Amino acid sequence: MSQQALTSNSITNQLHSLRDYIRYAMSQFAQHKVYFGHGTDNAWDEATQLVLGAVYLPWDVNPAVLDGRLTEEEKERVISFIHQRAVERRPLPYIIGESWFCSLPFFVDERVLIPRSPIAELIENQFSPWLREGPVERILDLCTGSGCIGLACAYAFEEAEVDLADISPDAIDVSNINIAKHEIGDRVQAIESDLFSNLKGKKYDLIVSNPPYVDESDLASMPEEYDHEPELALGSGPDGLDITRQILAQANDYLTEDGLLVVEVGNSEVHMMEKYPQIPVIWLEFERGGNGVFAITAKELRQHRDCLV
Repeated sequence: MSQQALTSNSITNQLHSLRDYIRYAMSQFAQHKVYFGHGTDNAWDEATQLVLGAVYLPWDVNPAVLDGRLTEEEKERVISFIHQRAVERRPLPYIIGESWFCSLPFFVDERVLIPRSPIAELIENQFSPWLREGPVERILDLCTGSGCIGLACAYAFEEAEVDLADISPDAIDVSNINIAKHEIGDRVQAIESDLFSNLKGKKYDLIVSNPPYVDESDLASMPEEYDHEPELALGSGPDGLDITRQILAQANDYLTEDGLLVVEVGNSEVHMMEKYPQIPVIWLEFERGGNGVFAITAKELRQHRDCLV
């Protein structure tokens, strides 16, 4: 028997309830200095979701369940999940195959970025007061990844048709899984497209994008957990704006006359302000925290087209 198996057996012989394993997971997190930032911000929530996920229970199950004893098979699965999270530093959503965004569950794996955008707060408020009043017929989620932003928009705007666009075939596969999961394929479609390249002739009332925006400096100093996310979805040149520049230059051709563009650039906000001081973007504020999201109308994009080419 291997040393690893002996160690695992020793642990499972001493721990019995879900609560035992949650406490053990928290200790492992502290020992291995895990980073929280992919859905939770503290050890208790992270450990609870991890352990419950390992035994196929929802995160909001009745707390009385935590005193229940585990079978030997369940113990081994929980130990495996804890090892992946603490030692291998895999983010929680990849281990349990689920992430929540706008109070909605989404399937995720290492093919896509884990949902965590503050844009969720804008969706919940239907982008008010920046989006013009009236019916919203077409929405584009550009650089969609898992499809979470576009699908959440489909719930917020019940009459709208929504396109989910991404350059990555893997991301399109995951988006289609989530379209099927939410049974909303009559209004939402995933399109493989290098930004707007396969969207010719389409016009949208609202374009929302959480593109790659991490600059070289931040990319080099990110916690180990981010190594499991696709680099294609993170880095975007020295200043983090390579993709955003293209979006700004092309978006007006795909917006309706009174449409709105919303883009997240995270910490590259400072580079955006330096490079485009003349562009009248609105930097949005969030009650629940977050930064680096701007909005600009189609009219303003048209007026400053020469500065964006």
